[in-house]
Formats: sequence, structure tokens, C-alpha cells
Amino acid sequence: MTMRLQVLGPLRVWLGDTEVDAGPNQQQCLLALLLASAGEPVGIQALVEMLWGFDAPPSALNIIHKYVGQLRRLLEPGLPPRAPGAYLTRHGNGYRFAAGPETLDLLRFRQLVAEARACADHDDALDRYAEALQLGHGVAGAGLADTTAARTVFVKLHNEFVDAVVTAARLALRLGQPARLLDPVRRAAEMDPLNELVHAGLVTMLAAAGRPAEALALYRAVRERLGAELGIDPGPELQDAYLGVLARSGPPARTIHPAQLPPDLPLFAGRTTELATLNRLAAGLRAPGRTSPLIVALSGPAGVGKSALALRFAHLVAGDFTDGQLYLDLGEDDPDPLRSLLYGLGMRRTEMPDTAAARVGAYRSLTNSRRMLIVLDNVGDPARIRSLLPNSPACMVLLTGRQRLLTLAVRDGAHLLTVDVPDLRGARELLALRMAGRPYVPGPGQLDEIIERCGRVPLALATLAGAASS
Repeated sequence: MTMRLQVLGPLRVWLGDTEVDAGPNQQQCLLALLLASAGEPVGIQALVEMLWGFDAPPSALNIIHKYVGQLRRLLEPGLPPRAPGAYLTRHGNGYRFAAGPETLDLLRFRQLVAEARACADHDDALDRYAEALQLGHGVAGAGLADTTAARTVFVKLHNEFVDAVVTAARLALRLGQPARLLDPVRRAAEMDPLNELVHAGLVTMLAAAGRPAEALALYRAVRERLGAELGIDPGPELQDAYLGVLARSGPPARTIHPAQLPPDLPLFAGRTTELATLNRLAAGLRAPGRTSPLIVALSGPAGVGKSALALRFAHLVAGDFTDGQLYLDLGEDDPDPLRSLLYGLGMRRTEMPDTAAARVGAYRSLTNSRRMLIVLDNVGDPARIRSLLPNSPACMVLLTGRQRLLTLAVRDGAHLLTVDVPDLRGARELLALRMAGRPYVPGPGQLDEIIERCGRVPLALATLAGAASS
């Protein structure tokens, strides 16, 4: 009569086609521990520690001998009393379970994994892994281990299975066949609901199999579980898997053309030299071999018109940036501007990564290979800027601020453009435009005096013109 034993999951024993009960819980635990040793002898004192810990009764040895006798007769019906049998044999001061891979699932699993690792052909290796993973039916020793020593044995066995799952999943992804291992990887994730490495593999496989929505839902569920049960955020493997789903799926259709630029100023005048410089720099985006975004930082004193110039130029070239325009005023009270940009790109609140580093990665993934114009207005702290830079050489970033961003020029190749007060001609043009249609317009001499008294500062001129019309 053939016998089959399962230890890669709940302990199960079959004699022929009939499943038999392996006895009381402690007796089952003894059998599972010997099976987990896969032919290696286990000393009697080690068995005592694994079954009772530090609370072993004086009769512990006799109980183990009794369990062994009952298990021998269970596995080999008709075995005479005190006969050693063919499977549970005495080995020195202990016992060992003797069986082959055709009998014990653990040995068959190890045989298949070894064959997979030795295969020169990757497709054959994946076949072996797929067969091996089908042998996993749950957590080894589930419901049997009452001591730390016993749990350690079963955890080691479980980790061996998980290692094979992770390796097989990576191979399936490399071969472009994720669907073949989805079921066993999913079972492994269910067995170990807090194992980030397994869940990272499953998230990646779901996305690669054309199921990104399911992959994102799984990531969110694991993230919530980790927070609720362990009080932690997802680690780098799971975060990388999540970002990979975003990159593979591409930006959502609703975010292909964000158009966040504030309205253009209707009363803009002058700045022909600065606009020509900006156009010349923007033409560099078409140069072959670019590997980084074009960054232009406009700096100058308050009220000089940096934001007005940036917005006028942005509106003039917006049509060249076919994937849209993002705008963010960093002078406003926003503790996490990266979130605002991600929302602008269409990321939902439930998809938002928990850590700052993961949000940076998500932003770079969503801007990768896109042609976008990004205006970051009123830059205060230059240290906040680098995480807001996109990951595409087809993007242009316009920055405005009072400080010259020298560090950004050194580290990221930013072009620094100083915006000064306009010359007298430009200031006249601006003030005349602002005063047009008023009941009283000063003559040229008076205009020049007003301009010089205002220091040719555009904001001061605009304020004066507005007050004159009230």
C-alpha cells in the first residue's frame, strides 16, 4: 500500500487513497517535526524541548516512545508490537523518518527546486518551479507548534518555501510568463499576509499579467495591514513594486493633459530680451542626446515681475508641451508640495505612497518620457526643489524666486536668469498700458518722474496705476 505524507502545510497522511488521522495534537506535532527534518535524525532531548519547552513532565521520554509506537502502527498497519518498521527508525539517541520524494512532499519539493536551479533552459526551470510550488498548501506546522523550538523548525521550513516562491516569481517575470505562477504566489501571500517580499512579487506579477487595478488594490490592502498590525509603512521592495505598477500602467487617461497654468496677465508689456532668452533656452529641448530636463531659474527682488514673466512665457509655449502643464506656488503654506503635483498628475488619495522617498519615486515614474512644462513659483527654500524635478529630458521647469539657485545650477545644470527692473522704455510701455483709458493720463515728462520715483519696479507701477483709476 502506497503512503503519502504532507508537511508543506497542515500535516496530512494518506494510506493508498484514504486519508488517516495521525492521532492527538502532540503526536501529530512529533510526526511533523520528524518529517520537517527530512531524513535527518533528531535527538530525543531536542524532541522533548520542541514538544514541551522547559515544562517537560518526568514521563516525557516514555510519552515520546509511546507516540513513536503508535505512529509506526498507523503508517504500517499490521506491524508487530515493538517492531521498528521501515519509516520511523531509531538512530542513536533519537529518531529519524526515512522516506523518499515519492512519499514525502518536502523531499519532492526540494528535488524539484534543485532540478530547477540546475536547468540550463529557463523554460524547463520554470516548469520545475511551477510543479514544486504546487506542493505548498499552507503554513507548515499550522496549529501544532506550542513551543518556540517547534515554531522555529516550521518557520525555517516556511521560509525555504517562500525563498523558492520569490525566485520562481522573478524567473516567470523575466520570461514574460507571470500568469503561470499567479496561483501559487497568491497562495504564498495568503499564507504569509505580512511578508512584504512575497506581496511585492505578487503585485509585480499581477501588473505584468495585465491586471494593474488588482495589483494596486493588493498594495493598498497590504499597506493598511502593515500599518494596522505593525505600525509601519511598506518597505523598499513593496514600494518599488508599487512604483513599477504605476510606471508599467502609465499615467491615467484623465491626467494626460493637466492644464494648471494661472490665467495670463492681460496687461503685460516689455521683457522682449528676457523672452528671447527663454525661447533660445527652450529650443535646446530639441537638441539630440538630452538626458535631463531643462531647468530655468528666474531670480530677482520682490515686485520685479518674475512670476509675470514666467507665466507669459509659459502661455506662449504651452502648446509645445503636449503632455500638459503643472503649476505650483511654493509661497503658499503647503507642507508637502509633492503631493500637490501627484494629485495634478491624477494620482488618487488612496494611491498616494506613505513615505517621502516613495512619493518622489512615484512622481518621477509618472513624468518619465513625458513632455511637460512645470512652473514652480515663489521658490523659498532651494533644498525643496530637487525632489520636484521631473524625470524626463523632454520636460521644462521654470522656477521663480528671490534667491539665485546656485546649487541647482551646479548639481542639476539649471540656467540662472536674473530679472531686473525694466529699462525706461519698458517701464513707460507698462505704465502707459496700465493708464490707458483713464480720464487723465500724465504727459511724458510726468510719466518718467513717476517711473523713477517708483524705481521702475513693475509691481509699484501697477499699484500706482490701479490707485489712480479708483
